[in-house]
Parts: sequence; C-alpha cells; structure tokens
Amino acid sequence: MAAFAAIYDRFGGACYNLALRVLGEPAAAEDIVQEIFLKLMVSLRGFRGDAPFGAWLKRMTANATIDALRSHQRFRDDDPDTLFESMPARATDAEDRADAWAILMRLPPRARAVVILHEVEGYTHREMAELFGQSESYSKSILARALKRLNDAVADPGSAEAMDHA
Repeated sequence: MAAFAAIYDRFGGACYNLALRVLGEPAAAEDIVQEIFLKLMVSLRGFRGDAPFGAWLKRMTANATIDALRSHQRFRDDDPDTLFESMPARATDAEDRADAWAILMRLPPRARAVVILHEVEGYTHREMAELFGQSESYSKSILARALKRLNDAVADPGSAEAMDHA
C-alpha cells in the first residue's frame, strides 16, 4: 500500500489536472482519479514499460475521461458542424471573457477534450482517433475549428459572437 501511496503522491495531481481540464468539473475529475488508481491496483502487472509510467497512467486517465464524457452522452453528435452549434451564447462579464479557462470551458466537451489532449498533453491525431473511435481527419477538423473559435474569442473579447457562429 505504501508503494501505491507513493505513486498517487507522484502522479495523482497530473491525472486530476488532465481530468479536470477535459471534464471541467472537479467532482467528476476526482471520480476519474479514484477510478484510475483503483484500476491501477489491478492493471499494474500489465505495465510493460514500453512508455514511461507517467505517460501510461495519463493515457489511462485520458481514456477514462473520454469514457466519462461518452457515458454522460456529451458526445451525442459526431458531426463537427453540429458540435459547435451547442456552444453557450455569451460570457457573463469581461473577466470571464479574458480568462483563458473560462473561454476554454465554453467549447463543447468533445472540442475541449481534443484541444487539451492535443495542445496540452501532446497526443497525436492518430492517438486521438483511437481514443474517440473516429478518423484522424475528424480530430484535425475539431481541433482546427476549436482553435479558430478560441483565437477569435481572444482577439475580440468584447464580443462572444466568434464563439457562437461558424
């Protein structure tokens, strides 16, 4: 148990941060971390050392967050055009519009997951295609549209129109 505690101390924060960035909900991120570390107790023997341990654990976390989004039907629509139609209208105040986290949270969950996994965690489009069960071109399309929306929102923080219309 001391070894598992040491693993949690070393990697728990990184797993939580990844889950929080993708899911946007602290309680859901905590649930993912608990699930991952329980699963780790069973699957640790399956670690072959092909990748660094931290990367393997983060991959488990990414898979669990995608599964959580799927289970809550946040991935109802696989069409990129329809995906962005569900974006919230406007930020509530100037501070939210200027805050990167608030802007990122305005993306639909799948788009936010693609941005976080690719831009922050360094996943390739091939890896994301496996995670999402889609083609590489699908994640490229989602990423391009999401980054454009984010750039438009940052370029004109006084107007949320860029986040609302394709």
